[in-house]
Amino acid sequence: MSNSDLENSIIEFGQRCSNISRIYSQKRAIMNWLSDIQFTASATLHGGALVANYLWDGTQDKRTNYYACPDDETFRFMASIYIHSHYNMSFSKEFLGGITSGASWYPIYGGMQDWNYIHAGCFELTLEVSDNKWPAANETGVHRRIFSSDNGRPLPASITIKGINYMVKVGRDYDRLLHPGDKYKVVATMPGYKSKTTCIRLDEGLTTVDFVLDPEVTVKGNVHECNCGSNNRLDLVKFLSGGHWEVYFTEKLKNFGIRQKLQH
Repeated sequence: MSNSDLENSIIEFGQRCSNISRIYSQKRAIMNWLSDIQFTASATLHGGALVANYLWDGTQDKRTNYYACPDDETFRFMASIYIHSHYNMSFSKEFLGGITSGASWYPIYGGMQDWNYIHAGCFELTLEVSDNKWPAANETGVHRRIFSSDNGRPLPASITIKGINYMVKVGRDYDRLLHPGDKYKVVATMPGYKSKTTCIRLDEGLTTVDFVLDPEVTVKGNVHECNCGSNNRLDLVKFLSGGHWEVYFTEKLKNFGIRQKLQH
């Protein structure tokens, strides 16, 4: 198979894609961007391995084989320059010299680096910069969940760090990256709930902090009328006269009460 055969198959694939109305808007934006600015070289950053990957990404028979593009020597040179600046990548035990062609690793079709080379005249590398899928615990900061005290359910609350103007929204749980070795005040907030603050110090190991927030359930008002019996009503009016009062309800109106608020 010649380079022109592979190039034609990639061009044909691109033409088929250009006729598909449901190309994702992000892909269409990148394609238009590359057409407008005509970059000379580019790189895509990935995680999951330690290697500098270059084209071709595919072969006609879809087998895993090394297949050199017309500028293979230049691509190998570009990949080698990068890996010599990446200590771990340059000593890769999986990839000889820390570099590989895409097709000799695992073939894909319609990838960005092949498309760039054919359609945009751009020499692109794919840099797999880390194979660490599970970072050390002390590198991840503080995490855990936020619950409601009335029913124990997780809350879609927010986490902030005092002194840092940034908020993290909480889904089922939260993760907040922080520089280790420092002290922090972590604040959990949720509309309709009382916020809570706790102090932590990030030393060795992951710090876990669960928050349990209490609902703000007090409703203030004045007592205007009582539908009690006549005798009880007179006694109650005498008891209430001259004071300022609050009416408060507990969760789900299970309990009701009144209390006197002293006037100054």
